[in-house]
Amino acid sequence: MMAQHLIKNIDFSKVIEMESLVDYQEGRVVSRTLAQGKSLSLTLFAFDKGEEISSHSSGGDAMVYLLDGEAEITVGEEKFNVKKGETIVMPAGIPHALLATEKFKMLLVVVFSL
Repeated sequence: MMAQHLIKNIDFSKVIEMESLVDYQEGRVVSRTLAQGKSLSLTLFAFDKGEEISSHSSGGDAMVYLLDGEAEITVGEEKFNVKKGETIVMPAGIPHALLATEKFKMLLVVVFSL
């Protein structure tokens, strides 16, 4: 019997450049879910320049790691300029928003309390 895979939409036992798993599309935000569970979600995103996710809050701590490009990320009332190779954590229950000042790709990891 094969083991159930908890991670999806990605090849196993293969070295992969993560940013190649999502492609930019003009005027769009593209996402690819890698894992979705009660305690954790992993999602890749590609934002075209000027695209955004408006202010919202999450039930879990959300960590963004930029794989490419640049974004303006708002946490509460504070704005942060985040670039490729950088990360920021947006605490649970605090409103946050993302704006693509340049096109960018990110890995979003959200950890929920059980």
